[in-house]
Amino acid sequence: MIPRTATQALHRLAQGFPILALTGPRQSGKTTLAKAVFADKAYVSLENPDENEFAERDPRAFLNRFTDGAILDEVQRCPRLLSWLQGLVDERGRMGDFVLTGSAQFELIAGVTQSLAGRVGRIELLPLSAAELAASGQSPKTLEDMLLRGAYPALYDRPLAPYDWFANYVATYLERDVRQLIKVRDLSLFQRFVRMCAARSGQLLNLAALGADCGISAVTAREWLSVLEASYLVVRLNPYHRNFGKRLVKTPKLYFLDVGLMAWLLGIRDATSIQTHAARGALFETYVVSEFIKQRYNAGQAHELYFWRDNVGHEVDVLVETPAGLQAVEIKSGSTFASDWPDALRQWQKFAAEETLPPVIVYGGSGSHERQGCRVVGWRELADFAL
Repeated sequence: MIPRTATQALHRLAQGFPILALTGPRQSGKTTLAKAVFADKAYVSLENPDENEFAERDPRAFLNRFTDGAILDEVQRCPRLLSWLQGLVDERGRMGDFVLTGSAQFELIAGVTQSLAGRVGRIELLPLSAAELAASGQSPKTLEDMLLRGAYPALYDRPLAPYDWFANYVATYLERDVRQLIKVRDLSLFQRFVRMCAARSGQLLNLAALGADCGISAVTAREWLSVLEASYLVVRLNPYHRNFGKRLVKTPKLYFLDVGLMAWLLGIRDATSIQTHAARGALFETYVVSEFIKQRYNAGQAHELYFWRDNVGHEVDVLVETPAGLQAVEIKSGSTFASDWPDALRQWQKFAAEETLPPVIVYGGSGSHERQGCRVVGWRELADFAL
């Protein structure tokens, strides 16, 4: 197992919450991490028909077996269990008693909010981060390899080709989750929708246009997109809310949370083709944004990342509010610094004035340095850079 940064947050939350909820996409390593951190606890999967039937039929008896707590995997499959869990942890008054895992965040979090409010510490676990891969010595050798492979643990634990693994991942997990969350009559149409979303990663989200391109209504597009969000495949980045005297774009941007899956959905099957592919910039931007989100999630925080764009096209790719001020980040896939890269950041600084920190440019080259008042960070150095 590649050591996970979220381990520290799990230990911290286990000191103050009787229940921990570990959510994330399928195959991101949730169960492996839970078993490693809480090796002394019993493990039960609610996908096991016998265990699920027992939990549904007699939840009190089901839970009373676990005098030392337990890891309950895919607990959203038995939502009524959460109400009984509330009474049990209140009676015991013990921190870090139960660990709940799940890959359908809307179902699980809805149950947690209703039944276990104030009793749950939550960690969202995405695929491996750049820092985790670097620490394990398994970082891909080139940027193109990184963009092709992505970061799901299975692609680093086993001798698998990305195109083989992603084909099966989409077929077995995505389609199963779709059938559980919504009724899709035409699965091939949904697959087309997912691919069209991949083609829009890093772009403003226009549900009407997305639906029209797929032959579905904007309402259906919104519903289907919620399924991808519930499965932790995509995320929306909201525009920054302060206008600084400018008229702003109010539409969110769409990003995939794993660049390898995005590349596969775009039909990319080898690293060499990424060098000249039209989507190279979008792939790199998706990779960088997902890395920043992983940093936040691994620390047990909401991602709270924004972008900024006004009505005449001035844009900053990522904005983060910090105690010291606003941190702006520009993302460039080029491997050589270009003198015009800081232009958008300088324009942004004029609008935001004294509230900004020295801006950052993340680029597709190697090395970190200072240029034209900006901190320039290479894609490899992203592993050591934190917002």
